[in-house]
Amino acid sequence: MSGTEQARKTAEGLTYLTGFGNEHSSEAVPGALPHGRNSPQRAPLGLYAEQLSGSAFTEPRAHNRRSWLYRIRPSAAHPAFTRIDNGSVRTAPFTDSVPDPNRLRWNPLPEPAPGTDFLDGLWTLGGNGDATQRTGMAVHLYHANSPMERRVFGNSDGELLIVPERGGLLLRTEMGLLRAEPGEVALVPRGVRFRVELLDATARGYVCENYGAPFQLPDLGPIGANGLANARDFRAPEAAYEEVEGEVEVVNKFCGNLWSATYDHSPLDVVAWHGNHTPYVYDLHRFNVLGSLSYDHPDPSIFTVLTSPSDTPGLAGVDFVVFAPRWLVGEDTFRPPYFHRNVMSEYMGLIEGAYDAKADGFVPGGGSLHNMMSAHGPDRATFDKASAAELRPQKVDDGLAFMFETRWPVTASAQAAGASQLQTGYDDVWQGLQRHFRS
Repeated sequence: MSGTEQARKTAEGLTYLTGFGNEHSSEAVPGALPHGRNSPQRAPLGLYAEQLSGSAFTEPRAHNRRSWLYRIRPSAAHPAFTRIDNGSVRTAPFTDSVPDPNRLRWNPLPEPAPGTDFLDGLWTLGGNGDATQRTGMAVHLYHANSPMERRVFGNSDGELLIVPERGGLLLRTEMGLLRAEPGEVALVPRGVRFRVELLDATARGYVCENYGAPFQLPDLGPIGANGLANARDFRAPEAAYEEVEGEVEVVNKFCGNLWSATYDHSPLDVVAWHGNHTPYVYDLHRFNVLGSLSYDHPDPSIFTVLTSPSDTPGLAGVDFVVFAPRWLVGEDTFRPPYFHRNVMSEYMGLIEGAYDAKADGFVPGGGSLHNMMSAHGPDRATFDKASAAELRPQKVDDGLAFMFETRWPVTASAQAAGASQLQTGYDDVWQGLQRHFRS
């Protein structure tokens, strides 16, 4: 059985804990999880008790993130880390290029060289803020054709929201295993170590690296108690550990650089855990889309799945927004996304199908960047068609697009600004929008 076949067999048998932000608990071996205290004098089964803090100790209870891990060896048992080459990974602040007010669009990444795993296949498109100050975000793409073998990755700079577009992933994390297929997203919290195996011959997708406050579900306000992404649909892993001796490379992303240490064991050796600083996976097709039942349509904030709040209420460091299948019924309403200039900056990607505001050129695996106040909207073909369409109830179900929306301009990395997959002539899609004014 090949590695891919074995990974898929493992992934198909997974079970999960459900709920967003819950105080979960799980043990892979009965009796491994202590009761009544977090750090007993002698932890059960000869394990080591260790706390992983994803927030400051004194943050309000509602925002505090931490998990207690009961592991075969403590994380402290490792040799020194040394710098390694960063490959195609870049980190904010982005100083190798300047922010660009032009509308930009990229084709998918080219095919990777043989033996490219998830970490080697990461390619930074751009971002904002400063990872050392824990503000802002980065947009990465990945394209891999090989599993991470005896290699583990952890990110001290931020949490990773992984959006598969082609090929499924099996994430082996400290807390357990997650399966993420195209149409789903997986989140690995800051500091949690993991390894990526492939469920298909190749895997391609997007990653939002969030340097700021951890993603949370948006407040619903006048919507009420239900709608958008339901907490019950988020799936966290059940405890699963590997007792692997021998050399394992552990790569840590710290303040923008990659550091490596060779352990004599796998750090994915957590036998039991409890807490709320945990990985999870979410099926975007379960997003409960809300919209107008009369005329116009709400701003795209109504499609927010997750938000990372900033120090200004209502102004996110980054929002993750999905344009899922939905009905359009507005009367006397231009139904595609409207023409827009936005103080927020928008990176948009496509997981499957087509996007209803662009007839051509925007393909799965590709993406577009519209920085703050860059005018954008439907292309000419879409505008002409929508302006003349018969306004019957319409089901939009042939695409799944998403957006990373952020309060700060996104600076494209030098490699992205000069990439062969950067499309030329993107501005041309708006040429030919004719004058219809009648005085």
